[in-house]
Amino acid sequence: MVAEEIPPAGAAVRGAPRSDSGSPRPTPTGRGRPAATALRALAAAGSGAAQLLALPPYGLWWLAPLSAALLAAALLGVRLRRAAWLGALAGAALMVPLIQWQEVFGADVWLAIAAVETLYYVPMAMAMACAGRLRGWPVWVAALWVAQEFVRARFPLGGFPWGKLAFSQPDTPYTGYAALGSSALVTFAVALSGTLLLWAAVRAAAAVRDGRPAPWRRAGTAAAAVLGVAAIAAGGAAAPHLSAPAAERTVTVALVQGSVPNPGEVDIRGERMQVLTNHVEGVHELARQVRAGEVARPDVVVLPENASDLDPYADPQAARMIQDAAEDIGVPLMFGLSHYLGDGSQREVRSVVWDPEDGPGAYYTKRYLVPFGEYVPFRDVFAGLVTRLEQVGSDAVPGTEPGALRVGGTTMAVAICFDVAFDLPLREAVLAGGQVIAVPTNNANYNFTGQTEQQLAISQLRAVEHGRPLVVAATSGISAVVAADGSVRYRSPEAEPAVHVAEVPAMTGLTPATRLGAAPEWALTLLGLGAVLVAAVTARRRAD
Repeated sequence: MVAEEIPPAGAAVRGAPRSDSGSPRPTPTGRGRPAATALRALAAAGSGAAQLLALPPYGLWWLAPLSAALLAAALLGVRLRRAAWLGALAGAALMVPLIQWQEVFGADVWLAIAAVETLYYVPMAMAMACAGRLRGWPVWVAALWVAQEFVRARFPLGGFPWGKLAFSQPDTPYTGYAALGSSALVTFAVALSGTLLLWAAVRAAAAVRDGRPAPWRRAGTAAAAVLGVAAIAAGGAAAPHLSAPAAERTVTVALVQGSVPNPGEVDIRGERMQVLTNHVEGVHELARQVRAGEVARPDVVVLPENASDLDPYADPQAARMIQDAAEDIGVPLMFGLSHYLGDGSQREVRSVVWDPEDGPGAYYTKRYLVPFGEYVPFRDVFAGLVTRLEQVGSDAVPGTEPGALRVGGTTMAVAICFDVAFDLPLREAVLAGGQVIAVPTNNANYNFTGQTEQQLAISQLRAVEHGRPLVVAATSGISAVVAADGSVRYRSPEAEPAVHVAEVPAMTGLTPATRLGAAPEWALTLLGLGAVLVAAVTARRRAD
């Protein structure tokens, strides 16, 4: 733990507030020594770096609790002004490299988004510095991680939850908490593990310095904290079994990844016909494999978002190509396409059930859209300032209905691409009867940048959250089949065509997380904010 501004445990500090162990609790002072300040800065930057490395594509998930511990170590005992810049340092160390894939739209876009995301760490750090003065601070500080992610996932422009602490845990001992309380409970469990480890380290260090009998008491408390972390991890492993949905029957699902010309470039829509051709040819290849007996005939075929950016409702050639593919395979397709509205200035991003006999039928419209990618907010203002935004020729409009699509005898719970980063779409789709999760996505602009691995990790967590198998169909990768326990059963290569058939269970029943909805997130957020309020009131009374 960094020592600046924190009196030694057990030191005779007249009038210092006492901690729950009876030793002085950290009290802010006016100045710290330069070396100690540098150590705090190093801990804050290390927190951001540890969280970055815990997330895909690095996947060193065990660094996530260390990230929480390092930030708490940097903040305990500091004044709010110092906490603010330490929080900004931690946020920047995470966000700037994490979303570098946004550079495909320009370095200015990437850095602007990273700067906005970094700002959320400033009030979080200030709140942690306040809550760190209370008894039981490991719990309050962990809850404040949830509060930060709560706000970041909602504001501005609908939010940007990328890089949640929970998203570093796609298939780990902590993953199971998603089945109890969604991503919020996973974040809390990870952060609490880190703050408890820090608390144990502080107590152990105090035990070494103190005389008898305090060392034994503090050493015992430190050992209990370490055992608590082990219990948290064990609880995560057991959580999915507490109220697991049941398998009703088996469904055979196929996915088609047609690939795109020049993956990684911004404007793949310039090759719209080629993208559509690639994907219908993928369906024809699947049909050939079925006829040859190489794979089982699927019950449904899932195709990616933007598998057709040509509107088959208005383009007879596009409609004919999709219909031919559906007739060849002889089962319904879930086809990702764009439907242009009115004069073409607006469009819907849809996943449409395309029946081999009846053609296009039920559909789901994407609910969470990427600002400045799929639509331009305040277009009159921003398009004049950034001419590149003129490339976004039409503004997508969000859907409002849950993505529960009945295909044959199975209800598919659908979330399109960016939707999967948010809790609401899949929760409502499963509540509406979804038995198997489908995530059509288009990450062609981001191949080989780490973004596709990050989105797959989020999808893995969603599978556990709702106790459902999950199928990802991407234009150019990564397509995948994920089991209900979060494990990846199939993963396609990037930037190559792929066809895959898998048998998955159609699930019935709901996990606690699906039933509870946002309640755990609200409860943990209010817990953290309540602790800050108590700390502020306590500090005011002491000042008086």
